[in-house]
Amino acid sequence: MKKNIFLLSNLLLVSLLLSCNNKKLTEVVDVPLPTVQEKLAMGLPEDVKANEGSFQLEKLPYSYDALAPNISAATIEMHYSKHYLTYTNNLNRALAGTPLENLTIEEVLAKLDLNDASIRNNAGGYYNHSLYWQCMAPKAGGQPKDVLADAIIKKFGSFEDFTSLFKNESVKLFGSGWVWLVVDRAGELQITSTQNQDNPLMVNALIQGKPILALDIWEHAYYLDYQYKRKNYVDAFFNVINWNKVSENYDAAIKK
Repeated sequence: MKKNIFLLSNLLLVSLLLSCNNKKLTEVVDVPLPTVQEKLAMGLPEDVKANEGSFQLEKLPYSYDALAPNISAATIEMHYSKHYLTYTNNLNRALAGTPLENLTIEEVLAKLDLNDASIRNNAGGYYNHSLYWQCMAPKAGGQPKDVLADAIIKKFGSFEDFTSLFKNESVKLFGSGWVWLVVDRAGELQITSTQNQDNPLMVNALIQGKPILALDIWEHAYYLDYQYKRKNYVDAFFNVINWNKVSENYDAAIKK
């Protein structure tokens, strides 16, 4: 009896293999939209409030599920209401009673003592995430237009060449950090990266300048959706880049 079952199992396996022989198997990352119950459980972005202090959360300009399936509602909710909120609250505590307390975040980043890990990490975390949210939007992606498009072509040769360089910088970055498109002090576009929560506004940056596009490479930004496959996350990010906002950032940066 056992022998017959074994033979039958083998026949079924062979049949399945033959039926799939001429079909190309592709890996699919399926990120389902949250149910009504899950939406109620995670709440709304506007319900998330930082403690009283120098800085408040940058308002999330879309719902938690708006970027799915590229970035899931679960990832955005956790990232915004847990990680970003924690950086904001920690920053407010670290600044309280210091000469930096009443400055703008850009001034804090320019003047902070790099040896002060609490202010350095949390000021970077606050600024970096605030820009990151603005750099994405539902039904976005594609390519920039007008002045920014011309500047990208002038600097990198083509949008495709820019995309390749930006993605390569993102994939090769070791550990946790950020990848940036910045307007440097000479007014030129540059692709650069920073470790941890540092950014190009800090005095230790290899390329200093005004960030106009930010990509979070910390594991919490993509692990729920893509696990260890960072490249897939980087590809998905390009589907949701808000080039209209990035263009606004560029226009503001070159006017200064």
